Amino acid sequence: MGTILVNDQFLDRVNGTVDIEDRGYQFGDGVYEVVRVYGGKMFTAEEHLTRLFESAEKIFLSLPFTLEELTARLEKLMTDNQLNTGIIYLQVTRGASSRQHHFPEEQNAVLTAYTKEVARPVGDMSAGVKAITTPDVRWLRCDIKSLNLLGNLLAKQEAVSKGGFEAILHRDETVTEGSSSNVFMISNDTMYTHPATNLILNGITRREIIKLCADIGLKVEEKSFTLDELYNAEEVFMASTTAEVMPLTLVNDQQIANGAPGSWTRKLQEAFEGAVEQQCGALTETITL
Repeated sequence: MGTILVNDQFLDRVNGTVDIEDRGYQFGDGVYEVVRVYGGKMFTAEEHLTRLFESAEKIFLSLPFTLEELTARLEKLMTDNQLNTGIIYLQVTRGASSRQHHFPEEQNAVLTAYTKEVARPVGDMSAGVKAITTPDVRWLRCDIKSLNLLGNLLAKQEAVSKGGFEAILHRDETVTEGSSSNVFMISNDTMYTHPATNLILNGITRREIIKLCADIGLKVEEKSFTLDELYNAEEVFMASTTAEVMPLTLVNDQQIANGAPGSWTRKLQEAFEGAVEQQCGALTETITL
């Protein structure tokens, strides 16, 4: 990791600290983003950082920098750490104040960011992975990419404890999203995904996939679907910044279709790699299709 970013300062990790009464630490009072990096270049950075500003506005948090200033800081952080393939994690909290639930009169937002090498999960994307299902017990503002992730963590841990890669969340049998992803199913040459309401995070990869569907001729319906419809779908996949287009071939030990990644999913994986290469240059490792 080497260098980290704290507000506008680039520091060695051992020298980067925040106050013990920082509201992000005590209340989860803040927002965050994860930006994917391929070949030393950020992918869909503008979309991620724009969403950070949107999430901050929704929790009445004023960010003490412009989008352009933040982009420049992250580019320097990435360069200083010589990041090739990985992520930039960044978060902004409301800053430190005497512990009280209501907002302090004076808010001093604190930005922190770091980089991490993260390889593309090409093996899993080639073969497909297992998911479980679990009730969606989170709050009703999932459209805000906030630091309050305990519900997501409990779902993900349940998945891992059962040998799964992801947990598919549902409210009264209606699929919302994954614990750290959006969820899609394909039936009759149509891709379905939950509408971008307050019940899901409108993922940047989700938005990219919807655009790519037009390129490959796959019809899209932003329409909710049930667990039963999911089990009987022709193809199911999840998508996120780090997992990209990840086929789900087994859900609760129930095989989806023939148990292999479907043809439309493969086309989307190929189209997604093309979009990455258009922005970031040739990939050193690609999916086996």
